[in-house]
Amino acid sequence: MATTAITPEGNAVVSEVEIAAPPERVFQALTQSDQLMRWWTNEVWTAELWEVDARPGGRWRCKQKSSTMTINGISEFEVGGEILEIEPPRLLVYTWTTNLDQHLSSSVVRWELTPSGKGTKVKMTHSGLTPELAQGYSGGWPDVVEMLRNFAEK
Repeated sequence: MATTAITPEGNAVVSEVEIAAPPERVFQALTQSDQLMRWWTNEVWTAELWEVDARPGGRWRCKQKSSTMTINGISEFEVGGEILEIEPPRLLVYTWTTNLDQHLSSSVVRWELTPSGKGTKVKMTHSGLTPELAQGYSGGWPDVVEMLRNFAEK
């Protein structure tokens, strides 16, 4: 089960989970478009596109659609950015720019993968947020981290 918290400063969300799979497997799920298409989907949001150029300076983007939910009046979610750091299979850092957050130009998502007795400890930190956005993202990231866990453990 994922744990999620907002930092004391209120500018970041941290989600952590143990995944019963090796770091290499989890890293593939985070960086390969075909795998992202399969797991970054749930009953509310359906992935329509995932593109990842998994190298420093590479670009990534995702499009999702919902027929049952809107956020800020938007039912077609688009997000993307630039890969800032990548050290397979332990670190992935990228900028996060989305059509959902009109007041945020760009934030940063950091995935840290550490070998553990069960497989991999995953720590995801989404920083550069306002307190209001951190509150909103703290409700979404636990689902994403759990979807990653469920997929990687198959």
